[in-house]
Parts: sequence; structure tokens; C-alpha cells
Amino acid sequence: MIQVSQISLTIAGAVLALLLTGAGVALFVGLRARAAAARATASHARLEALTEQSPAAAMVVRADGRVELPRRLADLLGFDAVPGQLDEIVGNEAVFEASEGKVLEREIAAAQKAARPFRVIVRAKGSARTLLAIGQRAPDSVRAPGGVVIWFFDATESQQEVTRLSQEAARYRDAFEALTGLIQSAPMPMWYRDATLKLAMVNNAYVAAVDGRDAETVVAAGLELVDASAPGGPLASASAAREAGRPRMVKLPATISGSRRMLHIHDVPLPTGGVAGFAVDVEELEQARAGLKRAGEAQRAMLDRLSAGVVQFGAERTLTFCNQPFRRMFEMRNEWLADRPEFDRVLERMREANRLPVVRDFPGWKADRREWFRAAEGATEESWTLPGGTHLRVVAQPLPEGGLLVIFEDLTEQVQLASARDTLLRVRTATFDNLFEALGVFAADGRLQLWNNRFRQTWGFEESFVTSHPRIDALARAAAPRLANPGRAGLFAELIRAATVERQQRGATIELADGRHFEVAAVPLPDGNALFTMLDISDRRRSEAALREKNEALETADRVKTAFVANMSYELRTPLTSIQGFAEMLHGGYAGPLPDSAVEYAEAILTSVARLSDLVDDVLDLTRDDTMEKTGVDLELAAQAAAESVMPQAKAKRIDLAVEIDGTAGTVRGDRRRIRQAIEHLLRNAVAALPERGRVLLHVDGTERGARIVVSDDGPGMARELAAKAFDRFVQPGISRGGDRALGLGLPLAKQFVEAHGGTIQLVSEPGQGTMVVVELPRG
Repeated sequence: MIQVSQISLTIAGAVLALLLTGAGVALFVGLRARAAAARATASHARLEALTEQSPAAAMVVRADGRVELPRRLADLLGFDAVPGQLDEIVGNEAVFEASEGKVLEREIAAAQKAARPFRVIVRAKGSARTLLAIGQRAPDSVRAPGGVVIWFFDATESQQEVTRLSQEAARYRDAFEALTGLIQSAPMPMWYRDATLKLAMVNNAYVAAVDGRDAETVVAAGLELVDASAPGGPLASASAAREAGRPRMVKLPATISGSRRMLHIHDVPLPTGGVAGFAVDVEELEQARAGLKRAGEAQRAMLDRLSAGVVQFGAERTLTFCNQPFRRMFEMRNEWLADRPEFDRVLERMREANRLPVVRDFPGWKADRREWFRAAEGATEESWTLPGGTHLRVVAQPLPEGGLLVIFEDLTEQVQLASARDTLLRVRTATFDNLFEALGVFAADGRLQLWNNRFRQTWGFEESFVTSHPRIDALARAAAPRLANPGRAGLFAELIRAATVERQQRGATIELADGRHFEVAAVPLPDGNALFTMLDISDRRRSEAALREKNEALETADRVKTAFVANMSYELRTPLTSIQGFAEMLHGGYAGPLPDSAVEYAEAILTSVARLSDLVDDVLDLTRDDTMEKTGVDLELAAQAAAESVMPQAKAKRIDLAVEIDGTAGTVRGDRRRIRQAIEHLLRNAVAALPERGRVLLHVDGTERGARIVVSDDGPGMARELAAKAFDRFVQPGISRGGDRALGLGLPLAKQFVEAHGGTIQLVSEPGQGTMVVVELPRG
């Protein structure tokens, strides 16, 4: 019994050991499975979390049409409850459009049968969202045999972006096509170079410029518009533009259509590494610029020759040009002007040179001048009176490009001449009113323009009548009752018509009803008017009548001489006496103190009157045949007296008057006054013909038979044909020495006096060699 019990115990112990070992193994396996389950649970939770956060939601479609999908996808498709069958999704028109549902159903069927993946865009009905469905056969791990897994992605934003990009691409494509068309139709050559700087595209203008057949041929041949081997050529310019990373322009010549043209080559680097380019033909622009430059230079050269000062300022108000008269007028230095001073600084420099009008507010005055640049009315004109009496006419013209052109014209001389003219007019009026003769000036239309008081008083006209400037016909009718023969009133119109229309001087004698006689004449004036003069010859007529009664025979024999002397005495001496008298009164201050210029005018009148008196004496000497009182005449004394008389005239012209009296001169028998006058006339003639600082030599010598007087000068001389007529009294007005002074009556008078003494006179002259007159007088 005990032995059985031990065996039983041993077996029970073994069984218990096996049980314990099995329990341990089971515990180990359970713990291991539990750890695996925990890991699987964690992985499932992680995958579920990733699935929930995934942008895509999966749907499994089984072979029998059942579907498995998460709640998130059902919400995305717009289902209130999660559907269980595919028909509830693709056949539900409330979810998809019928066409889109059929497309999705067809693609799922194809995937189930042929394992063909698909991509379909679907849009949930009533939703603005777009879904991208990507399907493929379900893998074995899904445990859906014959099923399909479909991933739905929310492609709303990406689809919108795709749509936007598509529209933008279409717009860019249209713009590219338009730009391509524009480039092809552009009138200027245009091209594109690739990264290797080879021609990749050219337009039609480029093809025409290089005489190519078409763009492909030109690109294939690499025809360059400009010689590529020339320094700074197109390749070098394109390379430089690409390296600099900015557009570049060079000016290069090219031959287009057989003519040489100047081009502006523009190279523009592109982000692709290529370079775009275009060429602008500037040949006409260059020619225009050259023409403008030449025109500007010619204009400036012309402005430098003007007497007016011209200055030009640019749009920035700096000096761009001024001519030489401007620099002299305002004492501007060239080195100062080279700095292109501003307008205000130029005005300040003028003020420093005392060449601006004196103004109290110079800044304000200067600000007003600045407005010249913006003058809307065009040119502005002003008159400036500068210190020292200079008068300027200033014209400021704003320029279209914004600059200013200012012209300064010196009117000082014109103002002085106008003042002198006014003075002369007053002198003329005063002279007219105080002349002995009655004077009237008639215009070309016969109207009375000027008259003196004696003219009005002679005819007894009212002041209002003459101030109405009547025509000669009306004046003749008014004067007819005062004539002894009223029918002769038409003579006045005939005289005025002859002087104004026929330009002929005519005269006549009239008698007034009161017995007075007048010599009337109409003289044509240079301005087309006529001067009508009336000289009262009543006394002369009475004297003539008395002489005619007492010495009829003498008057008949010497009628020409008497008429000439009478005309000279009354027509020349009487007005000269009046002029001299009034001039002496003016010069003496009887009419009040005179300004210095008026004193000079009076002295000039007196000098001219004295000279004219001498000329009258010379004329009278020519007409007289007086009996000479012949006595012994000492030639040395006569020559010295003549030289002293001429000396003032010589000194006034700074002429060296030398006198040489040889001891052989001696005496001759003759009239002392006439011989002295002959020598004086020769000396005066020589002095008058000489320019300043000339030389006159008076030489006297003699022989036993006669004496010789030589007067020589170093003046301009005379031509031979004029020298032959020097002593002819009737051609004096046409003969001149040196071309600037008439000979006068000196030489004819000298010849007359010498020949009256039985002597001879000879003139020798050559142009540029001076003149010599030789007089030989007999002793007896």
C-alpha cells in the first residue's frame, strides 16, 4: 500500500510539475500576447489618429456593392447617415450629378474587373467643394476580395489654383502671341540670342534689313545686322550687357538697303541667360542734330556780328550763350562767363559794372525780371536808362524749351539824333520865321505843309486858314484878289506842279495890287516836296526903273552882268546878312542863355556864313572887270600876307604850311591886292584839298625877266582829265580832289588875276603824288 502511494505521489508530483510548467508557459504567452495587443492597440490608435488628420478619406467598395467609409467622408459627401451600398452614393442624384455618378460607377467597375486605377474629379451637389477620387483594387490586407479602395481628396483649393493657373496661362499665351505679332510687325529690327549668344529669333524687319529670305534662314545662317568682327560689335555689346546685368546701348553703323545708316543697338539681358535686342535707326536724327548744330553755330556767328547785345539762358536759368557786343556792353569777362552763371548772378554782375538802371529795391526789381521766363504774353520790352546817359531797348523773349533770349539794343545814338533833330526843327522854324523871304513848303499832293510868318503876312491869310493845310488851288484862289492881275493866280499851281511832278525848278515875277513886286520860285526838294519862295524886289524894281531912265544905254550893254550882280546881291547877301545877324544875336545871348550845343550850332552857322560870304565875294570878283592900280609889288610881303591869312585854316587841320622866299623874288609891277589874293587862293585851295597833317609849300623866286610863285602839296592829287579842267569856272561843281571836296572858285580867280597881269599859271598833278601850281609873272 505504501509502495503504491509513493508511485502515486511521484506521478502526481510529475503531473503537478507539468501543470506548473504549462501554467508558466501559458502565463508567458499571455503576457506576450497582452504586450502585442497593447502595441497593436497603440498602433491602431496612432493610425486612426493619422487617418482622422489625413487630407484624404478612404472608402472601400466590396465586390457585392457594399461600402465601408468613415463618418467624415459621409459628411464630406453630404450624407446625413453613413451609406452602406454603392448605389446609395453613385445613384443618388442628391449627392452627385448623374453624369459624374455614372463616371465614378464606371471607373469602379473597371477597377474591380481589370484592376485599372483611376482618377476622377467629382463635385458634391449643393457644395462648393471639389473632390479628387483616386481608386485602385483593394490590397489583400484590406480583406475585401474583388473590392476597390477609393481615396477622396479635398481638391477645392488646388483646383481653383489650377483653374487660375490655366486662365493665367491662357492670358500669357494670348499676350505672348500678341507680343510675337507686335515684334514681327515692328518697323525696327528685333532679335533674341540664346545663352550662347547665337541668334535664336528675329523679326521681319531684321530679315528685311539683312536681305534674308525668311527668319529661319537668317537664324540658321547667323546673319548679323552689324559686322560682328568690328570692335564693340553686337556680340561684344550683348556679352557686356549680360555681364553687367542691365540694358546697354551702343551706336554702330550698318549698311541697310545699300545705304549707310547709324543705329542705336539696345541689348537687354533676360533671366533665362539670353539677350534680347533691337535697333533704332537714328540716321535722320543724327543728320537733324548735325543740322541743328550747324544752324546753332551759324546763328551764334550771325549774332556775334550784330551790334545789339544778345544773351540766352537755358531752362535751368543758366547762361548758355552771349555774343561779343553783350560782353563789351556789360563788361563781362570771358573766364567769368565760362562758368555758365545763373540769371540772377548775371544781373548782379551788370549792377556791379554800373550797367543797370538805378532802382531802390534791387531784389524786388530782380524778382520781377525773373518773371520773364514765365511770361505768358510772349516777348517783354523795356527801356533802360543807364548811368552816364546810355539808353537801352531790352526785349526778353521766353523760349519754347523753357529758356530765355534777351536782346539789348543801344539806342543812345538814336536818342541823341532825335534830340538833335528836334533842335534842328526848332532852329529851322525859328530861321523860317525870321527870314526876309516868304517861304512855303508844299507836299507832293499840293498841300501846304510849312510856312513862315512873312508868307502868311504877305498874302494876308488868316492863321486858321494856313493851319488847315490848304491845297495850292485853294490857296491860289484866296491869293487872287491881292494880285494886280488876278488871272495870274493859276501860275502858283503851275510852279508847284512843275517842282513836285516834273521835278523842275521854275520861277516868275508877280505884282501885287498894292504895287509890290515879288520874284517867286518853286524848287524841288529831295523828299519829293517843293519849296515856294517869294523875294520882295520892289526896291530893286524901283531902282532898276530909275537906272533904266538915267542910263538906258549902259543897262542894255551890261544887262547880263547887272542881272547877275543884282541877283547875287539881293538873293545871297540879304539872306546871309539876316542869317548872320540872327546867329550873332543867338550867340551873343540876346535871346537868352543857350546850352553848349546851341552855342556850337550858332558858331557853325557864323563860320558857314563867313565862308559863304567869301564865296560870294569870289563870284563877284569873277564878274567884275575892275581897273587895277599897278604899282611896284614886293612879292615877299605879298606872299607872307597871303600865308598869314591862310595860316588859321592850316592850323585847324594841323597842316604844315612852309614858306620859302628866295632873294631873287624881288618886285613886279601890278595890283598888290590882286596878287596877294591870287597867292591866297592857291594856298586855300591846297589846304582845303589836304587831309589832316599834310604839308603845303609856298616857294617864290625869280629872274631878271620875271618872278615865279610855286604852291605844292602832298595831297591825293587829281586825274589828268580833271587837272585839265581845274581852271574852268563853269565846271567846278563836278571836279573834286581826292573825291571829297570841290575845288571852288579859287583856281579860276587866281588864273584871272594872273592873266590880268600878263602872267601864266600851270597846274601839274598825279593821283597819289600831290599837286603843284606854278605862276609866272613878268617884271614890267
